[in-house]
Amino acid sequence: MAVKAQVLYSFTAEPGNNELSVQEGETLTLLNQSVGGGWIEAQNSRGQTGLVPEDYIQINSRSAASSTGSFNDAYSATSYSTTAPQGVNGSDAWEAHSTENCDSTQQQALAYQGSIDDDEWDDESDDGKSTGGYTWSQSEEGGGTMQRGTGHHTMKISLNKVFSKTPNPEVFLLTKHMVKENDRLPIYMGEVGPVWLYPQTQLDCVVADPKKGTKMYGLKSYIEYQITPNSTNRPVNHRYKHFDWLYERLMEKFGCAFPIPCLPDKQVTGRFEDEFIKMRMERLQGWMSRLCRHPVVANSEVFQLFLTYTDEKDWKIGKRKAEKDETVGVMVFTTMDPEIRELDPTEVEQKCETFSRFTRSMDDRVKDLLSVGHLHWKRCTGPLQKEYQRIGKAFQNLSSVFNTSGYQGEATLTEALTATGKTYEEIAEICAGQPKKDLHFLMETNSEYKGLLGCFPDIIGVHKAAIEKVKEADRLVAMNKIGPQDKHTMAKNLSTMSYALQAEMNHFHSNRIYDYNRVMQLYLQEQVQFYETIVGKLKQALSQYTTF
Repeated sequence: MAVKAQVLYSFTAEPGNNELSVQEGETLTLLNQSVGGGWIEAQNSRGQTGLVPEDYIQINSRSAASSTGSFNDAYSATSYSTTAPQGVNGSDAWEAHSTENCDSTQQQALAYQGSIDDDEWDDESDDGKSTGGYTWSQSEEGGGTMQRGTGHHTMKISLNKVFSKTPNPEVFLLTKHMVKENDRLPIYMGEVGPVWLYPQTQLDCVVADPKKGTKMYGLKSYIEYQITPNSTNRPVNHRYKHFDWLYERLMEKFGCAFPIPCLPDKQVTGRFEDEFIKMRMERLQGWMSRLCRHPVVANSEVFQLFLTYTDEKDWKIGKRKAEKDETVGVMVFTTMDPEIRELDPTEVEQKCETFSRFTRSMDDRVKDLLSVGHLHWKRCTGPLQKEYQRIGKAFQNLSSVFNTSGYQGEATLTEALTATGKTYEEIAEICAGQPKKDLHFLMETNSEYKGLLGCFPDIIGVHKAAIEKVKEADRLVAMNKIGPQDKHTMAKNLSTMSYALQAEMNHFHSNRIYDYNRVMQLYLQEQVQFYETIVGKLKQALSQYTTF
């Protein structure tokens, strides 16, 4: 029996990409559900066939059941539990604070993950999943709209995520560890307080030369970008899905310690249009530059793999190694080595609360600026542009009337009025195009910081949970659930977490000052040039009038 599906959302096909345009409510016949990459081959009622996004349709339960019943029966006989291991919670966790009980589940997950064929990497869709974060996109009128990454896109959940180590700070607090020299992340006392170790030469890279490629015998297309780091000056090629993989790895490894900026939003339609490719490349450049400026991320093995892999084999080996990394989540703190005195828990709590207040306040103000900027952009490309056009038209209409008077001495005036009208029409176009020259960069920077600030509540939440656990230490010692040495270990590890947070906040502040200095200078320079251009045009129009 043919499998039928109902279209949930309208979809417009990209020309020359073997896709099928569908309308909401339409019924399709599914021809091939194994295409991969978040796509399904289907046929509409008119006999047209093509690829549609699988999350834009809903398979009818009756037809699906009849075609998959035998498979489900076979699967149920050999099914296994995929329940993620429980995190260490509550006071009972302190009775046995080793994680040996999770080892078998972790090994099962890793073993199953390792059995996935390498071709799986090539079957993912470039734009199949929406990531979090806000983006700033321009409409046809040139205005901007803030969008949250909540589109209906295919999400591929890796087993690393299903069986990931949850950010329970007690797992780290009770860990007695010696930092390996190769993994060591030193924290020093600088002029502004605790700081990361910064390299002598700043890592940077250039994202350029987007090219269209194909896969699946030409059925599907994608855009590949060339990334050239200044450390090697040797370009490597990556598709958007590779950036997405890097984002997931960085989030899993460092997400408890510092904010990882959100990727540019994914998109199902229009992704081969020149304007979209240009905008995405610009945002990927900003994303990579920000990561390059973070000393810990820039020097991490997974980030270096992304920038410097030599061939496909090297990439796959490095990818597998990164996906099996054990120092992820709160365990990343085991690699941090503050060469500073231990902090008192009370001092830790005060600093944590200070950072929390600042990030909340800055988040509110960034949102305000985004909202105001959005309204200003719309006004420049809408009401303000039309207002100047109407003024210009009114002056030209007045000139036309004066021309009908038959009076011989007013030619100079009518010509000047006509020129004035055209000047205001030119000003209208200048106003409409100005946001792309100045406001665009200000909005992009604010959008980036909105994403970064959105990460801090979770990061600070991990630190506050650790503080609460350390506060319980005396009670746990009295109940013989931990020993005095464990209490000291907890306080020492909490101090490490606090120094990491302080180093990250100092890095954040340093980048914030640099970024806003740079973008405000650019914005004001463009504003000055904008008004000087208008003044020049008005002076030119003024010079055409006779002085009595």
